[in-house]
Amino acid sequence: MGASLYRNVFGVSAMLARNSSTRAWLLLLPVMLFLAVLAAAALAVLRMSVGTNGDEWHGFSLTSYADLIKPYYVKSALLTMRLAFQSTVFAVLLAIPVAIAMARAKSKLAQRLLLTGVLLPLLVNLLLQSYGWLIILGPAGVLNNTLLSLGIVQRPIQWLYRENGVLLGLIQTAFPLAVLPMASAMKAVSGTYEEAAATLGANRWQIMRHILLPMAMPGILSGALLVFAYNASAFAVPLLLGGRRVNMLAVLVRDQIAPLLNWSGASASGIALMVATLAVMAVSQKLVQRSQRIVGSAS
Repeated sequence: MGASLYRNVFGVSAMLARNSSTRAWLLLLPVMLFLAVLAAAALAVLRMSVGTNGDEWHGFSLTSYADLIKPYYVKSALLTMRLAFQSTVFAVLLAIPVAIAMARAKSKLAQRLLLTGVLLPLLVNLLLQSYGWLIILGPAGVLNNTLLSLGIVQRPIQWLYRENGVLLGLIQTAFPLAVLPMASAMKAVSGTYEEAAATLGANRWQIMRHILLPMAMPGILSGALLVFAYNASAFAVPLLLGGRRVNMLAVLVRDQIAPLLNWSGASASGIALMVATLAVMAVSQKLVQRSQRIVGSAS
């Protein structure tokens, strides 16, 4: 009797475990299919990058990779990494006070308003945002008219089709990606640490510098990583705001495909961009893990 009851209970438990496992796999199926499509696309690009021009699927040649060491490609790659790094630094610096305000806001209304303001750029099409920057940064745009009316400049400043204009667009479009991980990390920092520091005589700047920012460093590094990866592969912003004068790698890939029909060269450029971005992300991930261990040991 006891053995029969044990077998029944064990059978029911095994059946429930199989059902839950099946449901878990069914929930993961759309994500796995999406990742499979991305992997297939990456493999297709990799195959085309070692093909010959006009016979990308059957030929084999490393000429496209050898072309990447030419000055034109090297200059474009360095420009891409530099603008991505600069936009990351500025976006993180601008995001820190916003993230602190979101994490420490007491009012629910204030939290929702801040969150809505941060998420708004993600809800607006990237092309519309870029066209908005064209209106703001143009010779007769809002920014130049404001500077002229205030007497700061005597003639309009050329913002468009310059690196500065592209940098502004990159910072604005990637700003939410920097704020959200920071705000989440700062919200997880207990307020008792700040209260204890305040009772010991620390001012707000000292509390932020020595307590809040170090404990939220994993979130800050994660936000910086997202901004860098996003801006390193940016296409619409440098194309519209930089034209042909700011040739980031994504724009260079487009030029290889559209006018030149150089599919192998474009694929090799895309692979180089992906490898460079993944290398930076790997190093940054190591820094995130190290900061998490330091914060964990400190707390």
